[in-house]
Amino acid sequence: MKLTKEERARITDSKHKIQSAADSLTHVDRRKIPDYDAIVECLESADQSLRGALSSRPGADKHQS
Repeated sequence: MKLTKEERARITDSKHKIQSAADSLTHVDRRKIPDYDAIVECLESADQSLRGALSSRPGADKHQS
């Protein structure tokens, strides 16, 4: 199903927030955060899912950004 421009903007914003959270964790001692690896894995999975939602299916959304 095709995303509206507003939906794409919201997903893009969420993707950037997730990437920012993941980047900020790289500056914290991982031993001080319980379940650090699980958190990073979850953020990476969420990022991939949002990227998938934004990527075009063959023949769909080719001209939208």
